[in-house]
Amino acid sequence: MMTQTFLDEPGRTGSRGRSLLMLLAFVILVAVASATASSVTLPQIGGWYAGLEKPWFNPPNWLFGPVWTALYAMMAIAGWLVWRERGLNGARGALALFGLQLALNILWSLIFFGLESPGAAFIEITALWAAVGATTVAFRRIKPLAGWLFVPYLLWVSYAAVLNCAVWWLNG
Repeated sequence: MMTQTFLDEPGRTGSRGRSLLMLLAFVILVAVASATASSVTLPQIGGWYAGLEKPWFNPPNWLFGPVWTALYAMMAIAGWLVWRERGLNGARGALALFGLQLALNILWSLIFFGLESPGAAFIEITALWAAVGATTVAFRRIKPLAGWLFVPYLLWVSYAAVLNCAVWWLNG
């Protein structure tokens, strides 16, 4: 028999403090992912990326920060809601997908901006899109609101994949 830790217990049956601590943990987790991706992305915005030909539907650079901030906030809340509903053990598969999509999110920045490789990044973003879609479905089965909080992210990654492909096409 496994011993449970406070991570395993759904927050709704545990203490309010435990629940807030887990919310903070999810916020920190996505903030670390954001900071890691940004550390590779931001130096390239005025450099290599600025010199690429981009499609007509490329958004202005200033838009990316607010969009990603909102998306990361929704991801953190969604992960926390799923944990709160089922706990770590009860939502193991869904939370593993959550971790996978965060890792793939970082990897895309490393490939596109770090390696300056839109072609390889396009291949990778298809895996990211699948992971975000799977996370959305898994979260929705556990806590519908958590699934809905992932829908804007899925739409943004869909748009980003088209944009990535267009940049690859125009500069290949």
